[in-house]
Amino acid sequence: MESHNAGVLENLNDAPLSLFHLRSVIVSGMGFFTDAYDLFIIGVAMVLIKAQWAPDKYMVGLVSSTALIAAFVGAFIFGRLGDVIGRKKIYVLVAIIIGAGALASAFSPNIIWLLVARFIMGVGIGGDYPMSAVMTSEYANTKDRGKLVGMVFSMQAAGLVVGPIVAITLLASGIPDALVWRLMLGFGAIPALAVVVMRMRMPESPRYAARVKGDVAGAQSAISRIAGASSTSSAPATKVETARMSFWQFISNPKYLITLIGTAGTWFLFDYAYYGNSISMPLVLKAVAPHAAVITDEAWTLIIFAVAAVPGYILATLKMDKIGHRKLQLIGFAFMGLAFGVIGIVPHMTSMVLPFLLVFGASYFFAEFGPNTTTFVMASEVYPTSVRTTGHGISAGVAKVGAFIGVFVFPVLESTLKLSGTLLITFLFAVAGFLLTLVLPEPSQQSLEHVSGEEEMVTNPKAINA
Repeated sequence: MESHNAGVLENLNDAPLSLFHLRSVIVSGMGFFTDAYDLFIIGVAMVLIKAQWAPDKYMVGLVSSTALIAAFVGAFIFGRLGDVIGRKKIYVLVAIIIGAGALASAFSPNIIWLLVARFIMGVGIGGDYPMSAVMTSEYANTKDRGKLVGMVFSMQAAGLVVGPIVAITLLASGIPDALVWRLMLGFGAIPALAVVVMRMRMPESPRYAARVKGDVAGAQSAISRIAGASSTSSAPATKVETARMSFWQFISNPKYLITLIGTAGTWFLFDYAYYGNSISMPLVLKAVAPHAAVITDEAWTLIIFAVAAVPGYILATLKMDKIGHRKLQLIGFAFMGLAFGVIGIVPHMTSMVLPFLLVFGASYFFAEFGPNTTTFVMASEVYPTSVRTTGHGISAGVAKVGAFIGVFVFPVLESTLKLSGTLLITFLFAVAGFLLTLVLPEPSQQSLEHVSGEEEMVTNPKAINA
């Protein structure tokens, strides 16, 4: 019976790229576009909110970062539920939560309401991380898996670029500022709710159906949609007993515990630096050019994202399967850290606009052409099917704790250590991320079953507790 199961997955691993793969990237990617837009637009929105409601600096930090700590909660909860009750149900639910949270944010009558709405939205965003990554990873073939999951993540680039475009357009339109920030936040509901129906029409992950549910017929049906009926196994539809891991078996297994420390730890270290810089971008640019207008700062933000970040996303997606996912993460951490080190050490770098923008932009290029993409991809590859969204969810959740800390403490550090000292700390985080990456395996060009050790678990169930 197990050979029938394996045969189904071999067909999936060897399947050629198809229109279904493109559709899965779009459906997952639109959710991730929303995640990125919603998380980063709050930076410029808070400039206008402060002028209207005059919250103290602690409330400003809390509103700016609450979606990130909520994402920690959502990633843990929905990551586990994705393994327990199924990928597809959670895939749909998190998109609904994100859209509802964005709408509630736009209609906030006061700062407390906004804080609660952003938290609700953040829970959905956290849940979308493991679901978008794992659904795409489990639909993918072995050869193109990194490319496909990377394409989903690269939709973050669109969110990063669209955010400043929306902000600049609204700020230049003459619309009152009190309405502008509401429109900024409400826009995030549109793509999230638009993909709900599309996600409902997607099949359950064939790997989940076969490995966790033992439903070969369901897996065969899904693969017929992914790669065409001719690629499905000729094995009869039957239930197959599979080796499943409980949550306790997962976190107490030395191999997977070390792997979890690697995926969660590197992502935590990266997100501290990345989100602290990105959501605090108005503060960063104000430190470099104190007299620039808000719309000027947004124009510079757009330039940094469009010229440096977007090419990094694209190049990472195109090249990671050839370079290697782990190797690319090492490259990105090394050069991103170097850029932060230059800013922190070279005298007066933070007072020279053009040199600063060039080096700061380089840090964004290597963030995308490296750990910002690979942490998302690798966490969807290195765990067995029965705990894959759990492992990814824990990793993404821990990462968002790092992001929360980065966003919350960035203004405090900048006020005491100045921008150069603050970025020197991010240099140390990048060095730590490089070193911790060394504990991870290389998933590129290996099947999910092989790189996760699932093949051994099925043939030798005792390996679960090894």
